[in-house]
Amino acid sequence: MIHPSEDVQLLSRVVAGDHEAFTSVMQAHEDRVFSVCLRIMGNRESALDATQETFLTTFRKASQFEGKSALGTWIYRIAVNTCYDMLRKEGRRKADPLPDHIDPADHAAAEAVEWVAMRPELQRALAALPHDFRAAVVLSDIEGMAMPEVADVLGIPVGTVKSRVFRGRRMLAAELGNQKR
Repeated sequence: MIHPSEDVQLLSRVVAGDHEAFTSVMQAHEDRVFSVCLRIMGNRESALDATQETFLTTFRKASQFEGKSALGTWIYRIAVNTCYDMLRKEGRRKADPLPDHIDPADHAAAEAVEWVAMRPELQRALAALPHDFRAAVVLSDIEGMAMPEVADVLGIPVGTVKSRVFRGRRMLAAELGNQKR
């Protein structure tokens, strides 16, 4: 992870065209961005597309980083917004994933993929949540972000995050059949 004091310096190098600086940004955040995208999108192919689009957007908008939050928080917000955009587009037109032989395995993402494979019922339940609730639950409960950080990523008040996490957990429990009566 990049130390917050390096954020502004690193992004100014990216804006100046320093590709090594951008590589450092990507390496520091790619695993967590992919993990967030995988859990929001629900499948590996869409998550890979969302991760790639997140970093393209990060590169294009590097000059817009104002330093009001940590660099990671800003990138995760781009990732969540990218996922929302892609889900909206998917809702309009469904696409079949490419055959596995065309898209070789990504060994760096093995842990996230194994988590999903071990818990398909949880993944299905997450996919059934409305986007806003899914993002709050994923960032809070699965990624382990604190409520204020989730609020920064999603661009909403902390109270709204708490409400979405609470309601999202209830929806998950109902979806999984664990709702207490």
